Amino acid sequence: MKRTELTEKILDIKRENGWTWKYICAEIGGMSPMLITGALLGQMKLVKPQAAKAAELFGLSKAEEAMLNEVPTRGTPMPPTDPLIYRFYELVMVNGPAWKALIEEEFGDGIMSAIDFDFDFERMPHAKGDRVKISMSGKFLPYKYYGAEQGIPEYGFKEE
Repeated sequence: MKRTELTEKILDIKRENGWTWKYICAEIGGMSPMLITGALLGQMKLVKPQAAKAAELFGLSKAEEAMLNEVPTRGTPMPPTDPLIYRFYELVMVNGPAWKALIEEEFGDGIMSAIDFDFDFERMPHAKGDRVKISMSGKFLPYKYYGAEQGIPEYGFKEE
């Protein structure tokens, strides 16, 4: 079985049972709903205890359970074609240079981790249509200046 086939099997079982992601994530537990959902969609891995809970919930075989614990090949084709996902891409294309400038001014030369990362969202009622509030938090990782000599900072922390 390929990982995409396991994802389709999981989605079929979810549909057949009328389960929500909220229900599934509560049953598996132990991690962020974003990570659990991402793992069941084939983009993340579940640690063994969560893979076992998912296997029990979905009635998966031992081989399918093991597949949930494997590091997947992550990502989607670029640019994304799904409109909701494309809007995130568009946010980065349009606002990315300003985000980069502001983050570097505050932190120095580096990046925001997408590995040591938290994500949350909430629904906010609004008179003109409900809004999606997104919160992202990633560890700042300064670039290392390879071969830096004495007196030159080794990492790209903000210089005063």
